[in-house]
Amino acid sequence: MSKTRVMPSPGSGPDNEAFLAGAREGRLLLRHCDDCGKTHWYPRAVCPHCLSSNTQWKPASGRGTVYSHSTMQRVEPPYTLAYVTLDEGPTLLTNLVDAGPEGWRIGMPVQVRFVPTDDGTPMPVFAPGT
Repeated sequence: MSKTRVMPSPGSGPDNEAFLAGAREGRLLLRHCDDCGKTHWYPRAVCPHCLSSNTQWKPASGRGTVYSHSTMQRVEPPYTLAYVTLDEGPTLLTNLVDAGPEGWRIGMPVQVRFVPTDDGTPMPVFAPGT
């Protein structure tokens, strides 16, 4: 019987509550700056590109490509961490699922999925895409 790794809950606060609400609906939300037009990750109200506070949450496509990855094999069960560059521009640290360690390559297309954390809060992970 294979084990499934359960991620810890991220906790909730004013900077990520809208993100978590979107995740509960199966939507990946990112912060977008209305002044410079750039989308950014990690959730914060101030744009890291131009320092504007004129930002808002926008739905993301959920598509991206694997920038880098590494499989943690000395734990049970093993899991794969990756940097995924989203089609909208930001790169985020995440988990890759639905393929073994040999199933990943840099530049591979991926698609968001949501998995429950230890308290049930859904978190985005990425699976092989098309």
